[in-house]
Amino acid sequence: MSSLVLPDPMIVRDFLRTRTPYETAKTALFVYVIVTHTFKLYRHIRARGVTDSVRHSWTWACKQALLLALKVPSVQKDVQQKLNQARLEIEDKLVPKAVPRHLALPEEGKSVEWILAEMAKMDSEMGPKADWRHAKLSGAVYHGGDDMLEVIVAAFERYAVSNPLHPDVFPAIRKMEAEIVSMCLRMYNNPNGAGTMTSGGTESIVMAVKTYRDWAREVKGIMEPEMIVPATAHAAFDKGAAYMNVKVHLIPVDPLTRKVNIKRVRRAINRNTILVVGSAVNFPDGNQDDIVALGELAARHNIGLHVDCCLGSFILPFLEKAGLADGEDGGARYKITPFDFRVRGVTSISCDTHKYGFAPKGSSVIMYRDATLRRHQYYVLPDWTGGVYASPSLSGSRPGALIAGTWAAMHYMGSDGYLKSCYEIVSCARTIANTITNSIPELYVLGSPPASVVAFGSKSLELNIHEVGDAMSKRGWHLNALSGPAAVHIACTLLTLPHVNTFIADLKDSVREAKENPYGKGTMVMLYGLGSSSAVGPDMVGEVATFFLDALYKA
Repeated sequence: MSSLVLPDPMIVRDFLRTRTPYETAKTALFVYVIVTHTFKLYRHIRARGVTDSVRHSWTWACKQALLLALKVPSVQKDVQQKLNQARLEIEDKLVPKAVPRHLALPEEGKSVEWILAEMAKMDSEMGPKADWRHAKLSGAVYHGGDDMLEVIVAAFERYAVSNPLHPDVFPAIRKMEAEIVSMCLRMYNNPNGAGTMTSGGTESIVMAVKTYRDWAREVKGIMEPEMIVPATAHAAFDKGAAYMNVKVHLIPVDPLTRKVNIKRVRRAINRNTILVVGSAVNFPDGNQDDIVALGELAARHNIGLHVDCCLGSFILPFLEKAGLADGEDGGARYKITPFDFRVRGVTSISCDTHKYGFAPKGSSVIMYRDATLRRHQYYVLPDWTGGVYASPSLSGSRPGALIAGTWAAMHYMGSDGYLKSCYEIVSCARTIANTITNSIPELYVLGSPPASVVAFGSKSLELNIHEVGDAMSKRGWHLNALSGPAAVHIACTLLTLPHVNTFIADLKDSVREAKENPYGKGTMVMLYGLGSSSAVGPDMVGEVATFFLDALYKA
């Protein structure tokens, strides 16, 4: 057996003596770069796994080859023609042609009567899609009833010009915002915690990413932050990471339970990890991650755990009182596990008041376990020429009317109102889920969603679930298409309650139509088919999405 032969120490010493300091520094720098990148590669592969890392590398190589092929003039011309056609189709759907346009300020101001008449004309000329009251929606409008609208409008009228940036001018708005945060903290079992209001779930999540980035930099000296996010977590986490320059490790979920893979989360944690994310419930399929297990990992490694309850909002905290937290319904087992600040390791929670809280759109709350952590969310510039500048979140000026409307909505509903709406909405969702499971053999429900969202996919490759979604669209339903796996979901609201039987009947008819006469040209089929067509499919879908965003601002 051969032994390891070490170099003679005298030779090594003589070698080092003959090198200049410059050469030694170059060698040290080279070794540092190699070692640093080796550790980065190791952490990356450990988090993603060898199989996923190889697959991603192969996909990247294929993508580069295809992008190179797309530079061939004839191919490039053909692709551009198809993209232009897609852009025109999007504009045709979003931008009406035969309507009056107001592209410049009128020479003279218009009367209130003219303005209201013009609004009514736009609503009628834009077609039935503008009428959300027909209730064939997945989420989108979380309507608390006409009486609730009256309450919100009254609050808007009273505080229309208010701005919490000036608490000395609008002290009532400051008081209401603090009370909204306090009510939410108590609802999530952390009366001594801290938080702020934001413009919505996305801002709440982006603020959480910013908070943990700054906390980890100050407390732990982390300069290359990383966060661990379930594949089913909201896209706002990726958005926040892009804004805050934080590396994201997407962790797969169990295909049956739809909960994040805890073993993969554990493996992904390293010295640069600042944050782990869990959903209660997630947006795509409405299932809840194992928050208790995630909390144990977060506490053990002294990292943050943010629980995204934006969609669970005013549903999950009332499930237990509504008698819906643990039991069987229609043959299915529904069980909600701990998710709030009572769980060890949970350090922040986001909750959308403008969803099942029925507050006006543009309101959410980000909550922290303590005020010390919240300070890392603030932005303070003490030596600005205009004076000391300090803001709690992204916005400077904020609409106090939204805060007043949220405060009014929460007081109007009260705990009893939210308990009632929770029971009705969740019962509606479970009726849909149980019917799919027991009466539509071609479909299956993803996981065991405990709250308001039900996602369903096709059991067979012979039935394209997005074809079913397009067939539902022809029947007036606005549902959400999903990928990974291909599925469609509905988020039930109070507006859904009177139409649950219509939804079930339409779904059965749509399944039959998709099986017997597939159209193949619907929005869901075309868009999601394009995304999975090749390695550059997502890039093409991204280009189409950009056309959509451009069309939003085409007057």
